[in-house]
Amino acid sequence: MSNSHTPQTLIPLNSSQPDEPTQTQTPLSNSDPTRIPTLFHVSFNQDSGCFAAATDHGFRIFNCDPFREIFRRDFGPGGGIGLVHMLFRCNILAFVGGGPDPRYPINKVMIWDDHQSRCIGELSFRSEVKGVRLRRDQIVVVLGHKIFVYNFSDLKVLHQIETIANPKGLCEVSHSGAMVLACPGLQKGQVRVEHYTSKRTKFIMAHDSRVACFALTQDGRLLATASSKGTLVRVFNTLDGSLLQEVRRGADRAEIYSLAFSQTAQWLAVSSDKGTVHVFNLKVDSGLLGHDRSRSTSESNPASPKALSSLSFIKGVLPKYFSSEWSVAQFRLPEGLQHAVAFGHQKNTIVILGMDGSFYRCQFDSASGGEMTQLEYYNFLKPEETF
Repeated sequence: MSNSHTPQTLIPLNSSQPDEPTQTQTPLSNSDPTRIPTLFHVSFNQDSGCFAAATDHGFRIFNCDPFREIFRRDFGPGGGIGLVHMLFRCNILAFVGGGPDPRYPINKVMIWDDHQSRCIGELSFRSEVKGVRLRRDQIVVVLGHKIFVYNFSDLKVLHQIETIANPKGLCEVSHSGAMVLACPGLQKGQVRVEHYTSKRTKFIMAHDSRVACFALTQDGRLLATASSKGTLVRVFNTLDGSLLQEVRRGADRAEIYSLAFSQTAQWLAVSSDKGTVHVFNLKVDSGLLGHDRSRSTSESNPASPKALSSLSFIKGVLPKYFSSEWSVAQFRLPEGLQHAVAFGHQKNTIVILGMDGSFYRCQFDSASGGEMTQLEYYNFLKPEETF
């Protein structure tokens, strides 16, 4: 493992002014403008106001609301980027080469300054990089069995963590306040949470089977997890590891692709290979995390002992999913296709990114729930789409 580094200067991207005209910068190579690239990876930035797309020819950056391309870098043939991550809305990005013709080795993380149109630093490893996470002060690199935490200013190692086999590169960090990091533990079904300010480590046995996906709130105080079964999603307090709520996506097995909390942690969005995005209502008040929270509607209403007793009877006779908490709102998508979800900046909206280049912005009714309303759709890979 080695690193090289040039001091960085952070300059806001033009996306900080959403009413500015689109400014798509000149590609770095001459390529066919009608060609539809192959998409390898999509990722939202830290506040979900933008997203980055990694392709076989480079990368592109988009604004979510209003939807528009901010800029792209086209490296041409041999320009494959496998992972790309933004640092909020500034000019610094991190990416890793990928695809059949990678631009950079798959065992290196490149720190790119788009103001200078060049790499200003790199981190090299002995094995393939599976994931990257950025904060203003730290950069986290995920390998198959290990995670490295670096200081962003000088790329010095702050921490090393051993994990169970982690082929998906699972790891999440908080983006506001003290740094909290969640990653797989050393046992199946276990999540390790690092609270760096208090120097505390918490191990949470989240599931009996392998952890397939998880998410943190912006402040890192709540953790949502899904297992390889994909039927249940659990929400934990990261400070003491207590289970706060359990919700059910469905009765059939599914591969969970994405989990996302809303800004206020009132809602949780889930996408899976079943093709439906679900939004759940969370009953956790992030300001009262230290309190003992009840986990079901009937339990939280002491005035209905009859309802409680009848529910207890039902629980004893019928399968568990009859007493589960189900989603408030849903949006149907093609089955089998991988989608990433995040909450939009407008009230009760979600943004969905598909690995076929699809962009959806949808709205749900927080009172009546049901099917979401599609507000926008684009394919961000097709050249004929106008943003």
